[in-house]
Amino acid sequence: MFEAVDWNAMFGLSVPPLELIVRGTAMYWFLFLLFRFVIRRDVGAVGIADILIFVIVADAAQNAMAGEYTSVTDGMILVSTLIGWNFLMDILSYHSALVRRFVESPPLLLVSEGRLHYRNMRKEFISEDELWTKLRQQGVDSLDKVKLVFMEPDGQISVIKKE
Repeated sequence: MFEAVDWNAMFGLSVPPLELIVRGTAMYWFLFLLFRFVIRRDVGAVGIADILIFVIVADAAQNAMAGEYTSVTDGMILVSTLIGWNFLMDILSYHSALVRRFVESPPLLLVSEGRLHYRNMRKEFISEDELWTKLRQQGVDSLDKVKLVFMEPDGQISVIKKE
């Protein structure tokens, strides 16, 4: 029941740290690009970067805890790499409009002056019914009352009503 703890197996490195950093970096960028350019924004969803970091960190931590890497230290290095990339992207996005445009989807115009922009709605696979649901939630019952409607980078719908 109380066997000796193998501290070296638990905290010693079983994979070279540079390999963990390269693997973590490769997966971060692969999933980031996949989420940013392939997978659509969901209306009202959490931001892509938020989902990305939660999924990867959870997986990396789980593998370290379950023994996939065979050491907690391996998992700590991998999680630190992922958090580091996320932190760096936040800093770069804050200081650079160019990086911000790459990291975040721009707001997408869905309605202007009471007119639906079907091409933009198709880009994000937003049906008229789905848009109307979001408009009703914001107290809009007629497009005549709407000046502009945008899908924001985080998937939220923002409405600018006519004066």
